[in-house]
Amino acid sequence: MSRMIGTVSRGVRAPIIKEGDDIVEIVTSSVLEAAEDDGFKFNDRDIVAMTEAIVARAQGNYATVDDIAADVKAKFGGETVGVIFPILSRNRFAICLRGIAKGAKKVVIMLSYPSDEVGNHLISMDAVDEKGVDPYKDVLSTAKYRELFGYEKHTFTGVDYVEYYESLVRECGADCEIIFANNAKAILDYTKNVINCDIHTRARTKRILKATGAEIVYGLDEILNAPVNGSGYNADYGLLGSNKATEDKVKLFPRDCQPVVDAIQKKLFEATGKKIEVMVYGDGAFKDPVGKIWELADPVVSPAYTSGLEGTPNELKLKYLADNEFADLSGDELKEAIKGKIQEKDDNLVGKMASEGTTPRRLTDLIGSLCDLTSGSGDKGTPIVFIQGYFDNYTTD
Repeated sequence: MSRMIGTVSRGVRAPIIKEGDDIVEIVTSSVLEAAEDDGFKFNDRDIVAMTEAIVARAQGNYATVDDIAADVKAKFGGETVGVIFPILSRNRFAICLRGIAKGAKKVVIMLSYPSDEVGNHLISMDAVDEKGVDPYKDVLSTAKYRELFGYEKHTFTGVDYVEYYESLVRECGADCEIIFANNAKAILDYTKNVINCDIHTRARTKRILKATGAEIVYGLDEILNAPVNGSGYNADYGLLGSNKATEDKVKLFPRDCQPVVDAIQKKLFEATGKKIEVMVYGDGAFKDPVGKIWELADPVVSPAYTSGLEGTPNELKLKYLADNEFADLSGDELKEAIKGKIQEKDDNLVGKMASEGTTPRRLTDLIGSLCDLTSGSGDKGTPIVFIQGYFDNYTTD
């Protein structure tokens, strides 16, 4: 009888990781102990994944509000700074904003509306339509925003982010003005010095600002892209992907991750004789239909992974085959026909009708989403995920 179980994703418990810990040894030993405890065996192309958080913690990749303030002041001169397109997050952006405010005399925050880049809504699109506002053109002051939309709070957090961000800036001793617009150029009527905080559209935003008269432009990926007074940093992403560690400190996205995944793969091969793929993952990329967030506040799903995780799925759509090419077959005859089709499929199915409807995303993005959902973001205590059968298909016995 054919094997009945396909992909299995297990959360693996690990010690609480602290700065200076040997992340390679901890991840390897945790997975090996889990196998012994749970009785599973290792196979080639199994996957071990670990959260970016434990890698960054082991690296000690932290920075304080004062470190951020020093970098902002050095780059902008300590005067007025425009902060555009930040996401609405106490965890992701609030501490960064405090650092920016401490490095400036005035902060002009420009919020996109009705939602931020990752889907956190200030207001609903229905409310925008009802009030006759054109989000593509209209620039709203805080007073006009309040007149039109009142004091809306986030669906899940219960926070009025307009009030919250303004209070953070003022508590740090800077003046604050908040406007609402979706065109990056709008900020230039308030200041020519800008930090653009958008994540996945940051290159385009920088290009538009620089071409339209901005004098100093840095993305959030360029703040703390080098150490300040011995702080943590990330040369590629700066403050993007950072999380609140304490009220005065952020944990940055981990750096130099490739040697980590390569070393874990090597140690696992030495222990098991199997070539196991390894990756670091952050946020998955999926949309919540109720809260409307699509989660990916990190600059990438996976900052590092072993070579076997490169590429995209190359799969046939079984229901397409069953409903079309083999519509007249059933039972074992249908099963064997589909198995044969899978066994003889091309190495590249891009553009082929039989692959239509399969997920057109990178393997690391798909696997990272699976890992993020498996490990959770709270107290599960499973920052390592072990996946088996991901590369299996209907023919695998």
